[in-house]
Amino acid sequence: MEKQELGITANNFYFYQNNFLKRFLPLWLALLSGLLLWAAWPVSPLTVLIFAGFVPLLWLAESGISRRRFFRLVYLSMFTWNVAATWWIWNASAPGAVAAFLANSLLMCLPWLGYIVVRKWLGPVFGYISLLAFWMCFEYIHLQDWGLSWPWLTLGNVFATHPEWIQWYEYTGTAGGSLWVLAVNILFFEYLKTYRNNRAQRSYGLLGLTLICLFLPLGLSMLMAVHKQVPGGNEVVIVQPNIDPYEKVSDVTGSFEAQLQKLIRTSETKVDSTTRLLIWPETALYMASGIDEAAMKENYFLNPLWEFLRKHPRMSLFTGVESYRQLEQATPFTREFSGQFYEAYNGSVLLDSNGATAFYHKSMLVPGVETLPWFLKFIDSWFEKFGGTTAGYATQKERNILREKNGFSIAPSICYESIYGGFMRHYIKDGANLICIITNDGWWKNTPGHKQHMNYARLRAIETRTWVARSANTGISCFIDPFGSVWQPQPYNTTAAIKQLLPASRRDIKTFYVRHGDILSFIMTGLSLLLTGWVLGMKTKEKFFRNKKSSAV
Repeated sequence: MEKQELGITANNFYFYQNNFLKRFLPLWLALLSGLLLWAAWPVSPLTVLIFAGFVPLLWLAESGISRRRFFRLVYLSMFTWNVAATWWIWNASAPGAVAAFLANSLLMCLPWLGYIVVRKWLGPVFGYISLLAFWMCFEYIHLQDWGLSWPWLTLGNVFATHPEWIQWYEYTGTAGGSLWVLAVNILFFEYLKTYRNNRAQRSYGLLGLTLICLFLPLGLSMLMAVHKQVPGGNEVVIVQPNIDPYEKVSDVTGSFEAQLQKLIRTSETKVDSTTRLLIWPETALYMASGIDEAAMKENYFLNPLWEFLRKHPRMSLFTGVESYRQLEQATPFTREFSGQFYEAYNGSVLLDSNGATAFYHKSMLVPGVETLPWFLKFIDSWFEKFGGTTAGYATQKERNILREKNGFSIAPSICYESIYGGFMRHYIKDGANLICIITNDGWWKNTPGHKQHMNYARLRAIETRTWVARSANTGISCFIDPFGSVWQPQPYNTTAAIKQLLPASRRDIKTFYVRHGDILSFIMTGLSLLLTGWVLGMKTKEKFFRNKKSSAV
């Protein structure tokens, strides 16, 4: 009797155990996918996990769960990835972080829903093709300036700490990396599924195909010989002033003068008669009242700057500036004061001893903090309560190269504009020979954010085979060569100045990516449209015949 009761108890235990696993396994798989993607993301050393990050979701897609439940699980996975990989956004803007987490996670679900629909109507092969196409189409749209653009988690960015793996980005851009990641995930999943079903012969073939897809790009990258050489050319100095960003924007009397003097003192430790270009970070010139671009020479507070530049007449200064211009009529970005119209800019300026020679105004604004799409303008006031400026900065849509008197043709990048590969390539296509990134990553504090941002700049160097000079207020300031190697990186929260000889001649040889752009994403966007049209046509045809049959009855 006791044994029988024990047997019943054991059976019940295994029943409930199996029921528990069956019920909650999809939840664990969704969480596992998000955690794998996070664990692979820079600056983690576990980059290789990216090649299995989507496998749990592919398993869920074939598990027979409802489409609604699948959507919820995918959202959970994408939300986990977004929060775990970019939680540091909260330090800059709480509402901006919430908006980024919620909106980006939702957008990442759309390719997966498209995959489920196409798989149902066209079968597994076209389903996989649709997943490649829809995801890369989503990433391409996210790289455009549409108000919620946030391409920080573009899959191709995951290899930023391994430039030796992706020298072929000079042909494909980051889209090639996204295709690589997705293709290996799909092949790996098919291998696991086939092996689990005890189909050994076919599983060996899939394993071989998976390994070829994984290692072939690595081999191609290694064949593209990388020769690290100390470059010749003109001397460039980068300054990392390490000024607290919250102190920078304070209204404390004398704060601007003290910050300007620190910039000049730090510069003097490296600047000499051979220096041709000096670079200061984003908003290095910041005054609470703003700086009038038309009257910089007349600005009393800038007198120490002009005196410094007169001591070095052969040198140019490229620096960030919080500036404004007076306009004759209103624009969508104008501010009105005493009957006059003004536009304010997060900008940059090229200066020498004679004054300002060229300006550039930040074009790609940060969603939530600096801009919102038209359909979310009703929450402007909510963001402003938390320090946002969603209606504050004006932008310039055209790209202008800043041509410096010593031969440098500067491709300017302010803040996070350098994460847009397509945006930056146009500068190089138009003749720029040096990418200058000026940023203030101190808003994020000492988190993975500033490290990720620096490493993404290595991708721009490889895509364009162009030197990068990066001045970050609190770090990491550095030089990056055309193969993605970092020179003289300065630690976070350190005051420093570094100098390097860089080529100042015009680059006549341009990479395939610079000349032709993101061809892969164009192809995948077109394929997305074709697949969508095909499925809609089949659904319309089925509905027509169903209605016709009902009418006949």
